[in-house]
Amino acid sequence: MKLSKPSPHPYKYSPWLVLLVVLTLLVPNVWLSITEQLTTIQAITNVVLPGGIYLLLMCITPRVGRATLWMTILMIFAAFQMVLLYMYGRSVIAVDMYLNIVTTNPGEVTELLGNIVVIIAVVICLYIPPIVFGIIAVLRRWRLSPEELRGGRIVSGVIIFIGVIFFVLSFFGQRRYAVLRDIYPLNVFYNMGVAVNRATDLTHYHETSADYRYDAVSTVPDSVNQVIVLVIGETSRADNWQLLGYERPTTPRLMNRKGLTSFAKALSQANTTHKSVPMLLSPLDATTFSDSINHVKSLVTAFKEAGFHTAYFSNQNRNHSYIDFFAEEADTTVFLSDAKKVFESKSFDTELLPLLDEKLAQNHSKLLVILHCYGSHFNYIDRYPKGFGSFKPDGPAKATHHYRNEQINAYDNTIELTSGFIADIIDHIEATGKQASMLFTSDHGEDIFDDERRLFLHCSPIPSFYQIHVPVLVWLSDNYVDANPQVADVLKANSDKFVASTSTFFHTAMNLAGIESPKLDVNKSLISPTYTPDAAIVLNDHNEAIPLIECGLLKYDFDELRKKGFIE
Repeated sequence: MKLSKPSPHPYKYSPWLVLLVVLTLLVPNVWLSITEQLTTIQAITNVVLPGGIYLLLMCITPRVGRATLWMTILMIFAAFQMVLLYMYGRSVIAVDMYLNIVTTNPGEVTELLGNIVVIIAVVICLYIPPIVFGIIAVLRRWRLSPEELRGGRIVSGVIIFIGVIFFVLSFFGQRRYAVLRDIYPLNVFYNMGVAVNRATDLTHYHETSADYRYDAVSTVPDSVNQVIVLVIGETSRADNWQLLGYERPTTPRLMNRKGLTSFAKALSQANTTHKSVPMLLSPLDATTFSDSINHVKSLVTAFKEAGFHTAYFSNQNRNHSYIDFFAEEADTTVFLSDAKKVFESKSFDTELLPLLDEKLAQNHSKLLVILHCYGSHFNYIDRYPKGFGSFKPDGPAKATHHYRNEQINAYDNTIELTSGFIADIIDHIEATGKQASMLFTSDHGEDIFDDERRLFLHCSPIPSFYQIHVPVLVWLSDNYVDANPQVADVLKANSDKFVASTSTFFHTAMNLAGIESPKLDVNKSLISPTYTPDAAIVLNDHNEAIPLIECGLLKYDFDELRKKGFIE
């Protein structure tokens, strides 16, 4: 019998297919009702109201196969949602998740997918069967009988009515109810619309930022030769830096390093690269990012206005984001990935050193070099040469909590390489004999199965402490200190203060270089005696600046904040 022939029993399996589709689609609703901080009424609404709508959609037509295939788009989103819940423990598909799809390179995706095979297998087993049965239903012309169709519509109407009652009651609880953020999958489609708007704004960036100027001038005499190196790490969390109190020797070459000041109480205001790096390189912070990101240029332009030759060297991939636009402002821009094919292995950060040396050899009187690293980005074991590192075993390092020891060893090896890389940078710029300074921080941190939540990686819609706790380092050469003797004392005095890395980086860099501009706020510079710590805030998924204590952190995070001295 050919599969495309009409079934002799067209009504036999149709109700079961309807039930299968509705139940599988409700899995994320049930999961989110458990993980999200909803009241009981709001949680019931998130299951009952969508469930009634799913059933109604399946009963619009008696052709149950067609209805199933129409629902495929919802199944795709449900599968994506379940993968994210598995990875991050909570929250819906966020705006940043959509943007990450277009800004993450294929190599990163391949590395990640190979390490979450369990949840991928689960969603395949859950959502492929109804799609397959839907195709069979179309080919075999399965139908809902008139009685089944009418009964399904009546039942769905009753369920929707009950859901509406709970929906109305949801607004009267102690927790504020936000329809576009609390009901799945409505919130997913709302977030998609926001992401599309942001992507559209990005395409107009060059027009909207064309007239931006810093009116920057150098206060340092032309006769003084300067070298400023800004190093942006990737996924480097402060908790694994020996220099900042970690018990393992991950930063041996930086310990007791002359001229180096570290800041242990530093938090990034974002846990995603495409937000944190633009804030690091511009006068924006979490409070101004949303309104102004499409209108600013980076500190590269400020340095150029002040007479500096500028270079941007990156071990990241181009992703047509603000980071790329900022990089192209430089006199010299090099992405190591440009010379590699899409699926070739990533270069090690140490391969940026020859580019730095080449620029130093050109002997520019005033030089800014920005080095954007790939640092400690997962898969950790691929971030350093085979055989490198003091911490073994570092493999196999599968992405499960059972392999946390191996993951930590591999991660600590990446910190060892990064710290050695920073030591090399210091050695190389110190050898020029110029007034040299180096400023380092990371875009964000990382979860590595640190507590009972078993969170992994970063970029979750709601951050954890480990995702925003970052290292901040400032190094000054002897010549710099001789010319600016007060700066070393100021750095030491400020080293115990709270630092919002994404707020202070720009202003500290400008101040280190002796550049004045209306955009410079010396109260945000770590080398200023008037440095005043910002309030601890986080830029959330909808680009709103939220106080740290209100951004969704849990008990585990507050325990770490107390332990590290951020709060009492």
